[in-house]
Amino acid sequence: MEVLSKMLESTYDLKEGKTSWRSPSNIALIKYWGKYADQIPANPSLSFSLKNSFSETSIAYRLKKKADEISLDFLFEGKENPAFKARLEKFINGIHPYFSFLSNFHLTIDSKNSFPHSSGIASSASAMSALVLNLMDMYNELTGSAMDKETFFRASSYFSRLASGSAARSVYGGYTVWGESEHFTGSSDLYAVRIDESIDPIFQSLHDDVLIIEKGAKKVSSSAGHALMNNHPFGQARFELARKRMGEIKSILTSGDLNAFGELIESEALILHAMMMASRPYFILFRPNTLAVMEKIWEIRGSTGLQIYFTLDAGANIHLIYPEEIKTVVSTTIKDHFLAYCENATYLRDGIGSGPVNLRI
Repeated sequence: MEVLSKMLESTYDLKEGKTSWRSPSNIALIKYWGKYADQIPANPSLSFSLKNSFSETSIAYRLKKKADEISLDFLFEGKENPAFKARLEKFINGIHPYFSFLSNFHLTIDSKNSFPHSSGIASSASAMSALVLNLMDMYNELTGSAMDKETFFRASSYFSRLASGSAARSVYGGYTVWGESEHFTGSSDLYAVRIDESIDPIFQSLHDDVLIIEKGAKKVSSSAGHALMNNHPFGQARFELARKRMGEIKSILTSGDLNAFGELIESEALILHAMMMASRPYFILFRPNTLAVMEKIWEIRGSTGLQIYFTLDAGANIHLIYPEEIKTVVSTTIKDHFLAYCENATYLRDGIGSGPVNLRI
């Protein structure tokens, strides 16, 4: 990417400034599980960005008297977070060859989420993509760059991938593909692309209500889970199936077949967790109420025809997916049938969003 070399060559004029971005989380429908060095996915994935679940991050920067090592302060929701600060420092040092000006500035990074921590929403996707969008904005401001929109977001996706794989998909709204796929022109392992192909209207306003089965951090991190796909007995078969399913979901999104869509995303969620249960060492992130809710969804769908479906990330919480036209019925269904399985009767209402927002404009 030409923009990467340009970052190395540029100079800056401003001595201080501030950037601020809101970036959404996303939910994968075709799952990515397993990766190679430099955050290269073992298989392509497809997701949609969320509307109400996002991170808001700002960076205030000021010129230091002497350029030396990266220096930053980090606040999460108004409080210091040493563990995440260390993660940010590691990431920023890693991309420093492309953002060499960062060593000349002290950064004050302030971030907050619109959703509770450990709620089944991918916070690293929203947080890291918001951070990178700010760094890209900072680059533009310091260099006076006239970078076009497509280049800006493609480079943002590239660097977001290095921070958190799923973050590559959060720099766009709507449906996004990350990972090279023969079914999507321009797709790449290095960055995500927004799907430009025709998508049936029924899929353009889907709801995603997250049923909080269990709060708290996962017992096995996603990074550890990805690593267990190396030499997994079913790994290669899984990767090949995911590549095939990219073609299937492309056809479904165009045709508007909601039943086929629901069956596919549920199968993908179950396969994701099957990979965890078949790894060595094996582990289970489902909780008893996770299984109870899935069975209740099947029961209600079978007896009433209500088109509600589920997917899951690498955790216990259920993402309830359904079309706009039945939102009132589903709201009642959640209260009557699902809240009893949720911790403290908690769930989050969400749906497809339009992507990041520059809060300084």
